[in-house]
Formats: sequence, C-alpha cells, structure tokens
Amino acid sequence: MLNQNGHADGNGTSTSPRTMTSEPKRRTAPPRPSRAWLFWLLLIIGLVVLGCVVFFVLMRHQAEESKVADNTKQMSTPTVLVTKPKIGPAEVHIVLPGTVSAELESSVYAQVSGYIKDWKFDIGSKVKAGDILADIDTPVTDQSLLQAGESVKLAQANLALAQVTAARYNDLLKTNAVSQQDVDNFNAQEKVQEATVSAAKAFESGIQRTEAFKQVRAPFDGVITARRVDVGDFVSATGQTATTASGPTGASQTGTPTQELFRIAQTKILRTYVNVPEQYAAETRPGVKASVVLASAPGDPLTGTIVRTADSIDPASLTLLTEVDIDNSDGKHLPGGYAQVHFDILTAHPPLVIPGNALIFRQAGPQVGTVDQDGTVHLKKIAIGRDLGTSLEITDGLTADDQVIINPSDSLGDGQKVNVTTNEKKAQ
Repeated sequence: MLNQNGHADGNGTSTSPRTMTSEPKRRTAPPRPSRAWLFWLLLIIGLVVLGCVVFFVLMRHQAEESKVADNTKQMSTPTVLVTKPKIGPAEVHIVLPGTVSAELESSVYAQVSGYIKDWKFDIGSKVKAGDILADIDTPVTDQSLLQAGESVKLAQANLALAQVTAARYNDLLKTNAVSQQDVDNFNAQEKVQEATVSAAKAFESGIQRTEAFKQVRAPFDGVITARRVDVGDFVSATGQTATTASGPTGASQTGTPTQELFRIAQTKILRTYVNVPEQYAAETRPGVKASVVLASAPGDPLTGTIVRTADSIDPASLTLLTEVDIDNSDGKHLPGGYAQVHFDILTAHPPLVIPGNALIFRQAGPQVGTVDQDGTVHLKKIAIGRDLGTSLEITDGLTADDQVIINPSDSLGDGQKVNVTTNEKKAQ
C-alpha cells in the first residue's frame, strides 16, 4: 500500500489512492538564447551607416564651400588677355622726316658803306660767279681814297726832302763842316720818311680794295633766292651799324651790323638732312641708297645716296645726323622744303612688334604689362622704335618670351595677381 505521499508502505503495498498507470515522462524545453547581442549589433551597424552618411554630407558640404570659395576668388581676380611679341623682319623699312637744302647757300653782305645805286638781279635769277649783283655809291670811301692819295704824295715829297738833306750833310761831313751827330740825324729822318711813304701807300691800297666792293659780286654759280635791298637803301660794311629800309623781299632792319643784301644758292645737288634713330645707326653708312619724296613733288620719288653722317649720336635726341644727296642738275626741285626719306635697312637685331593697344603711358614713361608663370603682373619700361599705327616696334625692354597684356586697365599695378587667357571673349 501506498502511504499518503504515494510511496509504498513497509508491506510493499501501495498506499496511493490513485490507480497506478503507465504514463510517459514529460521533458522540459531548453532555455532560449538571449537577443541582446543582436540589438547591439544592429545598433552598431546603424551608427556606422549614420556616421558614413554624416561624413559624406560634411565632405560634400565642404567641397561645395571650397568650390564656392574658389569661384569667388577666381571671380575677384581679373582676367587679362595676353600675347607674345612678334619678331619683326630683318629688313626694316623706315620713313623719316628730312629737310632739303642747297649744296651751297650763302648770304651776300656789303663790305663798304654807302647807298645802293642799282641792283642787277632779282629773286629767281641765275647768276655766274663774279657777276655784279648791285652797285653801291660810296661818297665817304671815295673821299677817303682821295685823301689817301694826297697823303702818299705828301709822304713822297717829305721823303725827297729828307733824301736831299741827308746827301748834303754826308758831303759836308767829308770837310768836317758838320758834326757826325747831325749827319746821323738826317740819315735817320730819311729812313723815317721812307717808312711813312710805305704806310701811306698801304693805306691807299686798302682804300682801293674797299672801293672794289662798291660792286657786289656773286661768290659762285647759283640762283638768287632773296633780295633784301632796293635803290637808295643805305648799307653798311660788316661790323658797322646801319639803318635800312625794307626791300621787296626782306623786312626792315635797323641798327644791324651785318645786313644781308642777297642770298644765293647752288641747287645742282640737293642735300637732305635726316635724323636716324640710334638703333639703326650701325647700318646707316655712306653709300646706302634712299628714296626721297619731296612735299613739292609727292608723286615723283627721287633716288638719293648717303654721302656722310655726323658719326656721333646726338645725346639730346639720340639720333644720328645723316646727309642724303640728290642729283638736281635740271633744277627741277627746290631747296628749303620738307621731305620724307625712305630707307630699307638690313638689321642684325630685328625689333619686337607688339599691338599698339598694349601700351601703358603713365608718369614713368611708356610701359607694358607682362605676366609671369604664377600670374603676377610686372610693368616694364620700354623703348619704342617706330609707331606702325596698330602696332609698335619695341627696341628695348622686352623679350620674345614675355606675355604682354593687351588692353590693360587703368588700375593695373605691378605685383597684381591676374588670370591669363588668350581668348578675347574670356578676357571680357
């Protein structure tokens, strides 16, 4: 029997009220694993993804800010249009102004004072050397010549008296009738009178030579280009003072010590004087041909030749004075005018050529703006050769590798940063 607790009693009998049956034994389920690690894993993955998103957003924002800053900086930096200088041709054609003068040109002055009696030639007249241009009436000089002649006669008479007296005393000395001192005195007086005669004759000869200038003569073959006196005008010898009336081709002159009566020019050869810039001085040598266009004959260029140069650079103008001679045997062309002289010079140092709108002209003189490799502006002082209108020849201050700024702004300064382009639209 089973006791109350369901166990068998000591007799081996069951004391359980329940009937003993055969039932299967129930198994207990194993414990479920914890899900905390999954939560933390998902949390970590989420944080990583969120961090990547935030990092991406921040980087994108920073890139946008950097791009905006770069664009702002680029927009604030001016863009300039640049070009490189071109090398000019080795054979340079230059045109220079010149003045035309006669081969010989001289002013004719009076060498004796008097009044113009008459004149023989007017302006434009061709004369030969020695031709009489005018006659001068010289009453004062005529009177001086007469006086000089009488002075010669007086001196000769005194000489004759001195000679007779000296001879007589020399004879008396032989008989001891006079002293030696008296004889010496009269011999000396004879010598003095001889010198007086010589001086009087020399003075007379000088007056006679002056009288020869009563006839004003042409010094060489040529043409009369000016007549500044008329009949009745008083003229004075060079170095004296005179008052003259105005002639038909000259103004009134008062108190001038050197009055020009005529001007005569020889025009068989015309001399053209031109100032050649220093950079072409080495190639400007006698024998070089030139084409000369006179203002009076623009359609008739003349061939000239360099005959001489000053062989020295003028420090004021930095030019070489050059003479170009033109044959004018036919007398067709006139001196005294303006000419354009054309040279074709082969130079060993061709100039650089830049656009004319690259020039900057400020207080420092002509300059151009250049840009180096890092975009920095440098203002360079230049020397200009020829102005070709739309372009300029530069003889100093630039190299062929310089980047020259075209159309520089007034505010462009040395050391300024710029953007460089060769596209005109981008520069604008």
